[in-house]
Amino acid sequence: MSKSLKPVVLAITVAAALGACKKEEQTAGADAGQTASNALEGELSIIAWPGYIERGETDKNYDWVTGFEQQTGCKVTVKTAGNSDEMVALMNQGGYDLVTASGDASLRLVAGGKVQAIDVARVPSYATVDERLQNAAWHTVDGTHYGVPYQWGPNVLMYNTNVFKTAPTSWGVVFEEQKLPDGKSNKGRIQAFDGPIYIADAALYLKAKRPELGITDPYALNEQQYAAAIDLLKKQKAMVHRYWHDATVQMSDFKNEGVVASGSWPYQVNALQLEKQPIASAVPVEGATGWADTTMLHKDAKHPNCAYAWMEWSISPKVQGDVAAWFGSLPAVPKACEGNALLGAEGCKTNGFGDFDKIHFWRTPEARCTDPAGCVPYSRWTQDYIAIMGG
Repeated sequence: MSKSLKPVVLAITVAAALGACKKEEQTAGADAGQTASNALEGELSIIAWPGYIERGETDKNYDWVTGFEQQTGCKVTVKTAGNSDEMVALMNQGGYDLVTASGDASLRLVAGGKVQAIDVARVPSYATVDERLQNAAWHTVDGTHYGVPYQWGPNVLMYNTNVFKTAPTSWGVVFEEQKLPDGKSNKGRIQAFDGPIYIADAALYLKAKRPELGITDPYALNEQQYAAAIDLLKKQKAMVHRYWHDATVQMSDFKNEGVVASGSWPYQVNALQLEKQPIASAVPVEGATGWADTTMLHKDAKHPNCAYAWMEWSISPKVQGDVAAWFGSLPAVPKACEGNALLGAEGCKTNGFGDFDKIHFWRTPEARCTDPAGCVPYSRWTQDYIAIMGG
């Protein structure tokens, strides 16, 4: 698409979204409480993962905010969050319109009544979203949508190529004390994620390491399976340099603090490689946890029309491809894999578009599960992981 056509297309798209809104108001007119002005409010506040909402400040080539602001008049402000618990806390606090929630937060927000159902008629391009994501369980409840898919991808093993001449094949390098290829111990040179959902990473490793535990789902653990994961994480504690949640801090640690291996996001890998750092990533043989993030609308959003305009804008192929190129993620819209200058012809393949079925996507653990004895709920995960990090 030529640059000269993009503003026209966006104007038509936003008009369609608002037109759908107006049509909905007319047909639903009996319920005055559901009727609202379709005028754009001029502002939009978003809680997002680092690197998800860029306006070209880091690299002028990566800017999917400025065009939106110019065409809609909706001024975007962003609050970054380091983990899902922080996102939930911010949404509980209020004052924000949208959040790019991962699966370990999305259903908590639905259950807590902090987000509102999405009328996909007001997001005309929703039908272009990957069919594997359109009705995903982490944002769809009883057939009702509570968000618009944004991006997805794996949690990768990031490593220093000066230490690892070949890619590590197992997550054991961060879970078990051992000598690394440079002859030195991994103690004090690895990191772990600062979030209770990381217990699932330990469970996924144990699924392969200790098959006698019978782990089939790292987010649905019975008491025995859960105890084994907690024990592994307690032992890991002695090796951990830092429990990370700030992507920038983790990148600094790899550059300056001697950290050589950690679970991470493709975003940090890409950023460090752009700085010519000796960094690469791998998905070990045990597989990987991952995230499929959803843009969700706060129940008390003050700028709902700007929010709907953003949700439509966010799933345009150009934006989807640019985000994927910057973050190292996968677009929620398959069309974005075609012809994006920043992502490149092989970008989706490189980022793992074909690995969808191999990723164990973040999901909030619940007491109710297929095990007759039940599973350990997220409240326990939170309590126990905080104790491990602080112990």
